[in-house]
Amino acid sequence: MLPIILSSIVAIAIVIERFWTLSTTRISPRYTLGQVWTWIKNNELDAVHLRELRLASPLGQILAAGLINAKYGRSAMTESIEQAASLVVHDLERYLNTLGIIAAITPLLGLLGTVFGMIQVFSEIMVQGTGDPGALAGGISQALITTAAGLCVAIPSYMFHRMFMRRVDTLVLNLEQESIKLVDALHSDRRVEIREIGNP
Repeated sequence: MLPIILSSIVAIAIVIERFWTLSTTRISPRYTLGQVWTWIKNNELDAVHLRELRLASPLGQILAAGLINAKYGRSAMTESIEQAASLVVHDLERYLNTLGIIAAITPLLGLLGTVFGMIQVFSEIMVQGTGDPGALAGGISQALITTAAGLCVAIPSYMFHRMFMRRVDTLVLNLEQESIKLVDALHSDRRVEIREIGNP
């Protein structure tokens, strides 16, 4: 039971942390691209604004990487955005593998505990016989507790793991779309719609 309890504590901590971290408003604030475009149009994009942008959010980190290399052409800008995005995606997926491992191993830990419990029950039967059916049933039910506990940890862990993976996919898609808008706005003749601050 001890490994299952420890696994449940770790899983709860990861779920709480990921709920806070994988917030859309934190990862990809709505008007970040509009703010960047305002700075560009007003010729206010300098090192201070780039640093502010990079520290503001993961989206800002990606856009800042692209803006630093924008003067070297579309390909250089795209490559720098991809490199920054890979770091951001790695951060978004942090601890999710651990949560998936917990979802996979806790049923096995529960089953292992049940097997050890059943071995103990049958050892007692060999020594004392089957004279007390109540004690035998109590021993078997106690042995099954670990399996139930393992499943109680594994099922929510698996559900949250799948939910967070889906959320990461959605966030990555949004980051990609915002980055493409910036690249197209700076290195393309076609008109790109960018939502600016104050213009929903």
